[in-house]
Amino acid sequence: MKKLIVDCGATKADWVLGDGKTSIRTPGFNLAQTPQEQLHRILDEVSFRLGSDIGEIHFYAAGLVGQPPVDLGRWFPGASIEYASDMLGAARAVCGREPGIAAIIGTGANTCQYDGVNITRKVNCGGFILGDEGSAAVLGKLFLTDYLKGFVPKELADEFATQFPADYPSLVKEVYGSVAPARFLGLMAPFLHAHYASSEYVKNLIDNNFRAFFERTVRQYDNLPLGITGGFGYACRDILHALGQEYGICISTICASPLEGLLHYHGL
Repeated sequence: MKKLIVDCGATKADWVLGDGKTSIRTPGFNLAQTPQEQLHRILDEVSFRLGSDIGEIHFYAAGLVGQPPVDLGRWFPGASIEYASDMLGAARAVCGREPGIAAIIGTGANTCQYDGVNITRKVNCGGFILGDEGSAAVLGKLFLTDYLKGFVPKELADEFATQFPADYPSLVKEVYGSVAPARFLGLMAPFLHAHYASSEYVKNLIDNNFRAFFERTVRQYDNLPLGITGGFGYACRDILHALGQEYGICISTICASPLEGLLHYHGL
């Protein structure tokens, strides 16, 4: 029987069989927010493409609080299933079985302190409205706030307007009326990162977003090595390493995805 590792975040979900080669990618989801019918459509697709002869599943997903809202056994009957948070998945991926601080820096941001087995401490992330410092969504929110109020340098604002729905009604609708506002805000991060070296405004915006991450979250934990996973964190790895040194924080690893670490953790 096959073993399946699932890494699901807000933007994408990767479903990888134990051979490390067979994988599919679906839209991401948050178990606390995504409607059941949408989850069921994704699982229908996954079971159709991978088959139902799965013997063991390790399911790491955002928004897992208490009992999982979906029973994977319906799609993979007879499988042994471990449901775990994406945060525990990140800790296992970047720390293995050693103590450390783990962080996810992607569309959202989340952190924990890990003793090599369990999460022992966690600073609440708060989501992109109340927290998520360092994330792509918060960077987009900070930029969009400046853009709407006229604080973005004109050349950069003009370029932004050629790539995004930049009129006030459209932006407000996307943020307050779409089903995934954090994902929309996070889409601005690659545009901004591309201007990091050429725009002092963008450099300050990105640096200050990460400084808030270090000051308001990471420094609340014990002084342990910090491992980071997530696409936005990986794209900004040089920036994070430089700022981490300023704060005296040892960053042990930065990887785009926890999958390689999770496959290793589970002996695959």
